[in-house]
Amino acid sequence: MRQALAALGLIAALAVAPLGAVRAQGFEDDRLFPAAGPEQGRLAILSTTDTEVFAPVLQGFQDANPGIALRYTVTGSADLYALLAADAPAGFDLAISSAMDLQMKLANDGLALPHALAQPAALPRWARWQDRLFAFTQEPVGILLSRAALGDLPPPRSRQDLIALMRDHPERFDRRIGTYDPRASGAGYLFAAQDARLSDTFWRLAEQMGGLHPRLYSGTADMIADLAAGELTLAYNVLGSYAAPRVADRPDILLIEPQDHTLTLLRTALIPRGAARPDLASAFIDYLLSSAGRTALRDGAGLPPVDGAALARAPHHRAIRLDPGLLVFLDPLQRQRFIAEWSAALLQP
Repeated sequence: MRQALAALGLIAALAVAPLGAVRAQGFEDDRLFPAAGPEQGRLAILSTTDTEVFAPVLQGFQDANPGIALRYTVTGSADLYALLAADAPAGFDLAISSAMDLQMKLANDGLALPHALAQPAALPRWARWQDRLFAFTQEPVGILLSRAALGDLPPPRSRQDLIALMRDHPERFDRRIGTYDPRASGAGYLFAAQDARLSDTFWRLAEQMGGLHPRLYSGTADMIADLAAGELTLAYNVLGSYAAPRVADRPDILLIEPQDHTLTLLRTALIPRGAARPDLASAFIDYLLSSAGRTALRDGAGLPPVDGAALARAPHHRAIRLDPGLLVFLDPLQRQRFIAEWSAALLQP
């Protein structure tokens, strides 16, 4: 309860905290959380995770480190990558992103500093890459569906079921499907590429959606909002960690994990090569993987911590592993071919 009240207090403070001058640079949010005591240091975090979602985690870190002020800046995954890939002083000590492939490329290109985990056993080897990239959540990627669209029909359990549902009842889905635009979203490109890697069914699904004039989005939050408002019938590839709390009190909306495979995103952190305070960034990573940090992630932010046992209990969950295979779809020619094929399927006349 104390943690929940503290998080609510922090979120309330966000509403009145002034945005920094960097808002003019295109960042979505930029907040300074002063130290609770005399300031002993300042950690600058660049992140794709909404401030209100991550607030309990920031609060927990400051509870444990009352002399540390936090600057928390939110931007899109593609913009985060572009800023750090430039390898110019960016003013950030830690980068947190949902685009695992772009984070892997930063680390693989030598743009991340090493960090020796305080508790190496806290993180499975598939959830880290060398000593430069560290996963701290595992988040299923699911489907949101309006119950009204189903009527008396059973909910789809797989992509094959969803294809049949849209094929047999197109009037329920025409111009009412939302999905990521991989041209604009790093996470959206990652999800589409991994879907295609795991199953040819993705392309049949993409063509079926394309014939129904889908609406394209750059983030999960807007898809959820539009479906909750009744503007969409279906939202494909939404982050379950964002969707579940927003539809928990909406019995008219289903959150479905496809049984053929449910992609499971690993949200990752790295220390940019130009970090001014890599020591504080290291401390934050260790906090994320600690017992206190995992509790703040799970109970405060609603982000499931990395848990190999949980994956074993849900074999349809397919974790996107941190390995160089993520870089295959970032090859410029491979990306160009993939986007061309995706466009032919989704952007039908």
